[in-house]
Amino acid sequence: MIDTREEQIRLLAKQLKIPTFANYMDVIRQSQPSADFSELLLDLLMAEAAARQENQNRRRLKAAAFPFQKTLEEFDCSQLNPSVSPVFLQELASCQFIQERKNIVMIGNPGRGKTHLSIAIGLKACLQGYRVLFKNAGSLSTELAEARDAYQLGRIERQLDKTDLLILDELSYMSFNKYESELLFKVISERSERSSTIVTTNLPFSRWTELFENATMVSALVDRLTFRSHVLDMSGESYRLLSSQASETNGQRAGNG
Repeated sequence: MIDTREEQIRLLAKQLKIPTFANYMDVIRQSQPSADFSELLLDLLMAEAAARQENQNRRRLKAAAFPFQKTLEEFDCSQLNPSVSPVFLQELASCQFIQERKNIVMIGNPGRGKTHLSIAIGLKACLQGYRVLFKNAGSLSTELAEARDAYQLGRIERQLDKTDLLILDELSYMSFNKYESELLFKVISERSERSSTIVTTNLPFSRWTELFENATMVSALVDRLTFRSHVLDMSGESYRLLSSQASETNGQRAGNG
């Protein structure tokens, strides 16, 4: 039979939204036998705070909508362009640039780890309490255009407005029509000096006219993105190609062995 006090504690813990307190016996078992009431209460409060932090992190990661999770520790810094040092990456991972409302633009050919790095920084930002949103550039432009046609653009704009860090991935592979260009420009323009954006692209700024119809808009877009920004040159040999070649070589050696 369940102790009446124990049941009351569980009900009150649920009502007061402090679910960790319902498991007070677990905290007591893990505490020192000599612990007094204040020490036990502190342990309970710390357990509740840790549980809330974990739940908040989980919610932020889900809301960020990363296509997959990649960490900075998994990033192969040895293949970086000399202009991008591991020390500088650690500085970016501190997320001070978000506090300062600065942007990051990563430019380089495919396979250089731009998406990996942007997600890794995004994960760090989530764990530091920032609201992050990952979007493929082409998908976002389509989403904005469809929302505009359905008179629901305000909903997406409010979501973006609340986002501390917007990751706009693969601004390279498709061109945008007049309406899509205007919508993307509006998103980036309104974030300027108010919040941070990370853009990954395979194309240098001089070729962005291939993406957008209006050359004047391209100039204004680049101006807003690069103002108070970090521009990373990530050109070089493809990580994926080098990895495939290394795997093939190792396989041949194993076969010969």
